[in-house]
Amino acid sequence: WCYEILFKGEQHVFASLPQMERGVAKVIGGDPKGNNFLYTNGKCVIIRNIDNPAIADIYTEHAHPVTVAKYAPSGFYIASGDASGKIRIWDTTQKEHLLKYEYTPISGKVNDIAWTEDSKRIAVVGDGREKFGSVFLWDSGSSVGEVSGHSKLINSVDIRQKRPYRLVTGSDDTCASFFEGPPFKFKFTLRDHSQFVNSVRFSPDGNRFATAGADGQIVIYDGTKGELISPLGGEKAHSGGIYAICWSPDSTQLISASGDKTVKLWDVGAGTAVTTFKMGNEVMDQQLGCLWQKDHLLSISLSGYINYLDKNNPDRPIRTIKGHTKSIQCLTVHKSEGRAYIYSGSHDGHINILSPPFLSLTFVSHYWDAETGKNDCFKGKGHSNQVSKMAFNEANELVTCSMDDTLRYTSISKKEYSASDVVKMDFQPKSVSAGPGGLSLAVCIGQSVRIPHTTFHMSWYVIKKYHHSGAIRFKTNFCLSSPQDGKVHLYSIQGNTLKDEGQTLEAKGSITDMAYSNDGAYLAVIDDKKVATTYTVADGYSVKNEFYGHHAKPVTLAWSPDNEHFATGGMDMMVYIWTVGDADQRVKLPDTHRLHHVSGLAWIDEHTLVTASHDASVKQWTITY
Repeated sequence: WCYEILFKGEQHVFASLPQMERGVAKVIGGDPKGNNFLYTNGKCVIIRNIDNPAIADIYTEHAHPVTVAKYAPSGFYIASGDASGKIRIWDTTQKEHLLKYEYTPISGKVNDIAWTEDSKRIAVVGDGREKFGSVFLWDSGSSVGEVSGHSKLINSVDIRQKRPYRLVTGSDDTCASFFEGPPFKFKFTLRDHSQFVNSVRFSPDGNRFATAGADGQIVIYDGTKGELISPLGGEKAHSGGIYAICWSPDSTQLISASGDKTVKLWDVGAGTAVTTFKMGNEVMDQQLGCLWQKDHLLSISLSGYINYLDKNNPDRPIRTIKGHTKSIQCLTVHKSEGRAYIYSGSHDGHINILSPPFLSLTFVSHYWDAETGKNDCFKGKGHSNQVSKMAFNEANELVTCSMDDTLRYTSISKKEYSASDVVKMDFQPKSVSAGPGGLSLAVCIGQSVRIPHTTFHMSWYVIKKYHHSGAIRFKTNFCLSSPQDGKVHLYSIQGNTLKDEGQTLEAKGSITDMAYSNDGAYLAVIDDKKVATTYTVADGYSVKNEFYGHHAKPVTLAWSPDNEHFATGGMDMMVYIWTVGDADQRVKLPDTHRLHHVSGLAWIDEHTLVTASHDASVKQWTITY
């Protein structure tokens, strides 16, 4: 008999940040009820609670990278567009987010979406071969006008939220176009910008609309007739290009986000800036998106950071949401002062720190407090390429290996990178594990190296064989897997001597990962034949059990603190929790990360598992047996 428990819920989602591109505006959608905001990353739409952004949901049904998503004014549906020109309209009231309709109104990337106030008509603009925009009925796809008048791709669109309806677009051809409808018909072109028009937005009361461009100008027009009223801030509103604007709920003010690394709050009636939010001095501090929802003013930096702006203190945001924008490669957990912190490393060299049950993630190293949502990051410059593996040693150092050919020993207490903490390797390290006494084992492409944790007194033991992964058991034993013969090779360290024990363990296939249980009693090995095998160390590494269940090769494993269970994650996007003493008893987490396989696993306690994936998100699960 096989006792399989199908897990049906997840406790927390630590969502990714928006995926950013230099010089490209990022549209943030707002919930008409004022509770949520949403943005896109890869093939995902991320919905977050605006008061508590640790509460998040992820929509994953697009086949191509999603570029924009907008709520219907009713709040019941979301329309999301992707790089192929496809629009999906889906339900927001159910967790399953059932698809209502799907259309392909343009043949290229969708840049912006707008709804009419009755939630019955949708305008879509972007790039395309035959046309750059379309307006259609949401429930049939039937055309309700024509978006014309531009010679290049359209960046932005908005519709007046009261009758008579008006539609305005902004394009790379330096013009904005004004339409009346429905059916929407082109009326005239607005030529007050000298460079790309990046954002157009009607005020909530419909009396005015604003256009913003790469020339640093914001121009205000009459909402009904499209007549010019005045520019904001004189000749230039910003010293750099403006990528996004958003009106206040009362239509008297607006905020603008610019490449000059500032966000400005404008009094539209007076035409002057009330407040200037200076977001930093680095390139990554450029502001590419903004949202004004209820009392919240949000902006998005090129780094992907989401800033909650403080009108009373423009030099310091109320909070900054940090996280990963690229795929997560590895994961580990460290406990300090009764709290557990999750550390994750990503494809671009970022290391992030979360404190469950909340969130964290980013470029240097970040930490989020699970209960308050506060976050922090390691100071200084870290890895310059993918972080492949990470582990903690007894000195409270985070040991990381990267494709930049280095190992780093970063002090958790200092929370700062240091040049003295870097070990430059002759070969690229692909795996690292840490054991008692400061022992670290780095497995490199071409050789394997053993290094004590002090980087000033390094003893190097070089094994001139190619190995895939390694695991340390206490101070004197470790093992290495060989991809050539599919075997585990056992070694011991006796004083200053490295000894090959001459014993090998047979696996079913090429080994993908392995680890000793926390008490050193068992060794678990997974291979590309979809088998997990446990060995009893005290019994001469005899086979304890073999576990079958994955439909594709497992790639990562982690032992539970109880030493009786271990988790494996595979290319089939599934996670299994196995019971060492009973191969037929298992807990199955299907579609753990729906778009990508699980890339990292770690345990917070014997009932709490954390998973990471290439979708740049971290999920925390409560496990019951």
